[in-house]
Amino acid sequence: MPGMDRRSLAAAVYERSHLQGTFLLRSGQTSHEYFDKYRFEADPRLLRELSEALAELVPSETEVLAGLELGGVPLAVGLSQVTGLPCAFVRKVAKPYGTRQVAEGASVAGRNVLVVEDVVTSGGQVVASSEELRRLGATVGHALCVIDRQAGGPEALAEIGVALQPLFTMTELKSAAARGQGGDTSALR
Repeated sequence: MPGMDRRSLAAAVYERSHLQGTFLLRSGQTSHEYFDKYRFEADPRLLRELSEALAELVPSETEVLAGLELGGVPLAVGLSQVTGLPCAFVRKVAKPYGTRQVAEGASVAGRNVLVVEDVVTSGGQVVASSEELRRLGATVGHALCVIDRQAGGPEALAEIGVALQPLFTMTELKSAAARGQGGDTSALR
């Protein structure tokens, strides 16, 4: 299992997380397929493989990884362990108690911050969180995700000057699964 090739990793993500049915997405769209990110994020071996693959996409100027609530947080932690970069945890809304901060963990002010998300559809949450991080003084020019559902996310982010780099597009995941290139993914179970 260690060092899975890209196609095998895509097939494993698809096999682990692809669901069929009727699902309401955060964007408000309805989809007949869904990628349950928690299924691949909760698997320590698969999360490690994803973190190692994502590490290759981290821009060299990155100083802080910003994991978005909730799905981006385990990815940011895994990526932090692989890269040695500190991470921040970005809430959708600040808690009304405690520190009352939107971004917890590593300081983002005056630093180059890479936004980390699990699945991007329209890009709405990544846009909102990137703008909030900028209000906190961060420089945000890049975002990473595991899956781009190819529903307008990269274009929405480009409008605010953020380049989205997905590990996989939905097309790639489906193609890898259809080709049966996943090999034996039973080791991931």
